[in-house]
Amino acid sequence: MPAAAKAKHNDAAKEKLVADFKTVVADAEELLKLTADQAGDKLTDVRARLGDRLVIAKQRIEDAEHALIEQTRKVAHATDDYVHAHPWQSVGVAAGVAFLLGLLSGRR
Repeated sequence: MPAAAKAKHNDAAKEKLVADFKTVVADAEELLKLTADQAGDKLTDVRARLGDRLVIAKQRIEDAEHALIEQTRKVAHATDDYVHAHPWQSVGVAAGVAFLLGLLSGRR
């Protein structure tokens, strides 16, 4: 797998992981709210541990998002540098892609 395709796949996987993690955090927060009126030492301990873990999870989500944004910026900057260094090759690639898309859409 080429490096660019691997990076794109990794970015998509990270985005999905962040989205899934946010869903889990939201569900856990809702569970905490729903059980807030329930009493019991064990339940209070579990709620406290879950609250602590949610804080950690939220921080990790934020860190992952920042890393993903930074990686995206690096890729965009590298692409921009390449296009400026090789403008005619970039135009050729864009024309080739446009031609292929035209062929594919013309067949439908």
